[in-house]
Amino acid sequence: MSTLLKDRYNKKFFSDLGQGLNEVIKNYDHDSFIKTIQKNPWKKMELKDRMKRIADSLAQILPVEYPKAILVFEKICEKLRVHESYGLEFMFLPEFIEANGLEHFEESMKAMEKITSLTSCEFAIRPFIIKYPKKSIKRLIKWSKHKDLHVRRLASEGSRPRLPWAIALPDFKKNPQDILPILENLKNDPSEYVRRSVANNLNDISKDNPDLFIKTVKPWLGKNKEVDAVVKHGSRTLLKAGDSHVYSMYGINPKGVNISKFEIPNSVKIGEKLNFSFIVSNSNKTKKYIRLEYGIYFLLKNGKLSRKVYKVSEGSFTKEESKAVERFHNFKIITTKKYYPGTHEIVIIANGKEIIKKAFTLK
Repeated sequence: MSTLLKDRYNKKFFSDLGQGLNEVIKNYDHDSFIKTIQKNPWKKMELKDRMKRIADSLAQILPVEYPKAILVFEKICEKLRVHESYGLEFMFLPEFIEANGLEHFEESMKAMEKITSLTSCEFAIRPFIIKYPKKSIKRLIKWSKHKDLHVRRLASEGSRPRLPWAIALPDFKKNPQDILPILENLKNDPSEYVRRSVANNLNDISKDNPDLFIKTVKPWLGKNKEVDAVVKHGSRTLLKAGDSHVYSMYGINPKGVNISKFEIPNSVKIGEKLNFSFIVSNSNKTKKYIRLEYGIYFLLKNGKLSRKVYKVSEGSFTKEESKAVERFHNFKIITTKKYYPGTHEIVIIANGKEIIKKAFTLK
């Protein structure tokens, strides 16, 4: 059985889809519909293109006028709710709205509100936010108080300035001020699913507007553990970058943190693991919170080094406590990473500060 996501569009899926279409569309011809979908080059299409093909094929059997089409479309979605095992597969549904409904704001917004619990509309809503910024924000703020957690999550996830695999929202990257009421409403949401989206939105904001991020979340800290977790997860990029302002917000500093007996081999082969060890000590006379990371300065094709940071651990150390740490970095060969033989460096980072660095040869 194929493990490729695109191959989830299989015979069983189309049979289940066809059953829903048959109940709503008069004179539905399943064989003709599937033939339209699977015409060349269907077998060579990747997931996103297959979603678009299905959405386009669906448009051909719905009324031409979008306001009429969306009413039939919503009835189809209700019929498809019985198939709870599908989620990603139904992403062609918001694709239909995005492709056909941009000139029909109200109808499309109502449709997304209804179907986002069936399959997320976080990608489809973004062109609407760009085209109708004021109306969209007003709607998203309203949705942030919705009874359905999926709609509340859409308010947060759909407004992320840098949502992965989606078109960016340039205005929100430049000035995310309009998003903040949404996040304020949702930061203490009863659903962890929603709160995690808030954290991801905050993390997006921190990349372009770190000062606004700090100003926004600082008053949230210390209210309850759920909100603290939202802020912490939303701080992850700045924590990795060693941003002094976010470390100061948490009252964390490297003073009194010592790294000793840092040991690494002189060389490692591509495809193997680089083992390293060190001792971390709190030389303070009081308890101290220590966040440990290591960074690899990878040699690039142009001969320069570029650092990437990896978390080791974090937690409280009692006064004058020491702990031995053993870790490894895997230089296994993967398609998404190109390694270049030569001198690399590894650094141990404590509370955002590089403490000790050593070089090694990658062969």
